[in-house]
Amino acid sequence: MLYPIELRARVSIIAVVTAGSPRYPCRVAQLIEIEVKIAVNSAARIRAIVRKAGFWVASPRAFEQNLVLDDAAGSLKAKGLLLRVRTTGKRDAGQSPLCTFKGPAKETRTHHKQREEREFSASSAEECLAVLAGVGFRPAFRYEKFRTVYSRRARKGVMGNGLVVLDETPIGVFVELEGPATWIDRTAKELGFSRIDYITKSYARLWEQWCAEHELAVGDMVF
Repeated sequence: MLYPIELRARVSIIAVVTAGSPRYPCRVAQLIEIEVKIAVNSAARIRAIVRKAGFWVASPRAFEQNLVLDDAAGSLKAKGLLLRVRTTGKRDAGQSPLCTFKGPAKETRTHHKQREEREFSASSAEECLAVLAGVGFRPAFRYEKFRTVYSRRARKGVMGNGLVVLDETPIGVFVELEGPATWIDRTAKELGFSRIDYITKSYARLWEQWCAEHELAVGDMVF
């Protein structure tokens, strides 16, 4: 597992939504990810704010390489779907990958991004990519970042079931808040932010926007 603490924590922050007859919940259950991004000016400053708010490092700062896959027609992107293979650690270090599927994203009335998410870890990035290529899905976009994951132990009157994630990317520094909507809003306020600061775009969309603003061709988002 790439982020053992993070992945265990996410079990508690992903809502299980069922539809239809409750007699067969396993057939209709969906794991729903709820999150927002917030752009910040300084990684050092937000680290200090997060520590002051009582969060501790659940997963230390690490390099991430993310490969977004699609077919030749770009049908996944057209449908708003995501198929991603992520490795964490030193470049070309043969790290085990995390393979993720995300369904179409929607912005809720409270300005949070919500979408279905499924993921599993594999033993080999090379073999994982080979399997996906065998059914027509190959890397279409690559983006890199350094990620630090923070959590807070539950205490009386305060839920500990969310994550504060610090991402240092080629286009700036972002905080991601992942958890129930009420937890996100409360934590954002603790850290000095509000709903007006929420961003629900993916890194791929933010990269496309950044390239358009700087009149650059859209390629991979790498350091």
